[in-house]
Amino acid sequence: MRIIMLGAPGAGKGTQAKMIASEYQIPHISTGDIFRSNIKNGTELGKKAKEYMDQGLLVPDSLTCDLVVDRIAQDDAKNGYVLDGFPRTIPQAEALTEALKARGEAIDYAIDIEVPDENIVTRMSGRRACLGCGATYHIKYNPPKAENVCDACGKELVLRDDDKPETVQKRLDVYHEQTQPLISYYTEAGVLKELDGTQDIDVIFGQIKELLK
Repeated sequence: MRIIMLGAPGAGKGTQAKMIASEYQIPHISTGDIFRSNIKNGTELGKKAKEYMDQGLLVPDSLTCDLVVDRIAQDDAKNGYVLDGFPRTIPQAEALTEALKARGEAIDYAIDIEVPDENIVTRMSGRRACLGCGATYHIKYNPPKAENVCDACGKELVLRDDDKPETVQKRLDVYHEQTQPLISYYTEAGVLKELDGTQDIDVIFGQIKELLK
């Protein structure tokens, strides 16, 4: 069961990816985790990636794909995996398709969690983070007992720069330009499944389990 999670930032694909990984006992693989692991372990691929990251540059598609393929070749992924955050672009998707083909494999499902932009802006701009202990809240869905005060440690809650409406909209614009073309790519490959991401988390997960049967 080889799965790719698609969807805009804040659509909830990471949450669903973790739930799938737990339910089916397959690894949840994110490119961020792969980069950190390889850099920490001082692998050759990790050293190459670090050179780019230290300069504030994006890691090239070919190197990112090599890192992902190296990760999915490990023992714990032999029964499948959930890819979260990769591929982000058509060239990355094509590189992954070719690399999997060389292994006699292919992606089984590309699950797209669809959420309108305005919902995502509301969802993310409502987040609040504690400067003291790192706890997170949402002014609508998970508010603190006292306004802008952390329940756990009493420190002030802030709206992170990443979650400001204008920043969220910029990230969404990049997503629509670079990542949304993947919807067509995986539709043509016959593996795309689209779900309404405005529903309750457990309802979405129930639908995912149905389509994975």
